[in-house]
Amino acid sequence: MKSVEIYARNVEEAINEALLQLDKTIDEVDIEIMEVSSKGFLGILGGKQAKVRASVKADNEDNFVAEVGKVIGDITGAMGISTDIKTEEKEEYLKMTLTGENMGILIGRRGETLDALQYLVNLIANKNSTERKKIILDAEGYRQRREDTLTSLAYRLAERVKKTKQHVVLEPMNPQERRIIHTALQDDLYVQTLSEGQEPFRKVVISLKK
Repeated sequence: MKSVEIYARNVEEAINEALLQLDKTIDEVDIEIMEVSSKGFLGILGGKQAKVRASVKADNEDNFVAEVGKVIGDITGAMGISTDIKTEEKEEYLKMTLTGENMGILIGRRGETLDALQYLVNLIANKNSTERKKIILDAEGYRQRREDTLTSLAYRLAERVKKTKQHVVLEPMNPQERRIIHTALQDDLYVQTLSEGQEPFRKVVISLKK
């Protein structure tokens, strides 16, 4: 559940600031007044600000999760695929892991179908939402397996670059997969990575540091 704690000159200002930060109306949040303001001695010393905690009501978040699940169900159903959905909700993203039969069809070649579905779900689910939330789709643990594969590939190619003194250009990858390569080698003392080209044919280049 997303929440913020706000200090202000008085309770009203604190509530208004909380609603602004959460981008919600008063009906969409639970307000807890933690401290009221006071002027202190002679109105000068020891004054205390008001403090409130505002939390997005659970039903609003639950409705969003339910809506995302419905979008996924409608799309996969149209593909003739029945799926079960496991939800993992974080502050910065919502991860939906799909399981069931024929997941290979849903994943597609190198995850292309899964990536397309993820893009479509994000587009539809966030269309009318006042607070955009990134949705990550996975199927039968494919994302983690792909990350492990790309990380191992990055290490192997980095060693090749060090031995041959020649740079290596990888095949075109989507932004998420390129980020895995960059992250895997970001602390390497001898090689560097950069991306070149235009989407959707942008590639990672591994070369010796100058």
